Amino acid sequence: MLIKKMNKKDAKKIINWKYEPPYDFYNMDDTEESLQELLQYKAVFNGEELIGFYCVGPFAQVPIGRDIGSYPDAEDLLDLGFGMKPGLTGQGFGFTFISFIIGEVQQKYNLNKIRLTVAEFNKRAIALYKKLGFKTQTSFMANDSAFLVMVKEL
Repeated sequence: MLIKKMNKKDAKKIINWKYEPPYDFYNMDDTEESLQELLQYKAVFNGEELIGFYCVGPFAQVPIGRDIGSYPDAEDLLDLGFGMKPGLTGQGFGFTFISFIIGEVQQKYNLNKIRLTVAEFNKRAIALYKKLGFKTQTSFMANDSAFLVMVKEL
């Protein structure tokens, strides 16, 4: 796998990815705002195939969670968000995909902790994050959805 700076063509592909219910919660709107945000992310490739993306910092946080204090500041911690191409989800590839991203982020930022946010209904992802060593730190509600904030010590 390799990571590249997100470009407009890849961002448009990602915006058009469609997940099956209940994961359609993660479908993106085809708006200029979504495109501009994605251009701040990194694209993840397996060979020539765009297989996912990741983002760090405030982009990886749920805004309502930030507003209510679910993300206390810490110097040795970075928020991480990511997404994988819909056809690759649920195939057992997530562990390798996320481990690769964590390795890249850890090398780039030299961190002690990584924090992520996940919708509570996404039991498949939560099980994977626990397998990767993430532990639930807190939870909050946003737009009728419950979210877990999970932290992994590196």
